[in-house]
Amino acid sequence: MIRSRADYLAYLEADRTALGRTGRAPLFLIQDPIWYFQRLLRKLEFSLNCRTSALWWPLRMWVKYRYKCARLRLGFNIPPNVIGPGLRLVHEGDILIHNAARIGSHLRMNIGVVIGIGSHETAVPVIGDHVVIEPGAKIFGGITIPDWTHIGANAVVNKSVTEPGMIIAGVPAKVVKANPLYPGPTA
Repeated sequence: MIRSRADYLAYLEADRTALGRTGRAPLFLIQDPIWYFQRLLRKLEFSLNCRTSALWWPLRMWVKYRYKCARLRLGFNIPPNVIGPGLRLVHEGDILIHNAARIGSHLRMNIGVVIGIGSHETAVPVIGDHVVIEPGAKIFGGITIPDWTHIGANAVVNKSVTEPGMIIAGVPAKVVKANPLYPGPTA
């Protein structure tokens, strides 16, 4: 969560690096829509968490308005303060995340992803660091996804994964094999 200007700048840099962008930041939605959206997301998080004085209210409302316009244009429903630094959204398209979900750093997410509560639950998923979520994946319920997990396309994940560094796929999702990118446990 962004708690200071230094955090805000660190999040922006991590997102820029994850997206592989160099050069100037986009000024408008049409220049580089995904990077523009992610910058607005981080700016909104910064204004909500750090600029709480009533003097900042007009600027906060302006940022919130621009964020909502970009969100509607791109199809992203990503609430603030849910995803850690290093977010990489691959394509424009429908993405839906519950506002109580907690997602770690360096997330790579494709289109058609839904992260939310189960049908008779109130708990939401907790997702670790360095997770890749392929197109169409659905993640529901009070489950835990550990670090370095790769969730396959159109997988329906409704049970926790116990070991980090696994590839899961299927309906319902189950472990397919170990993730070759997993660096292993650190001592």
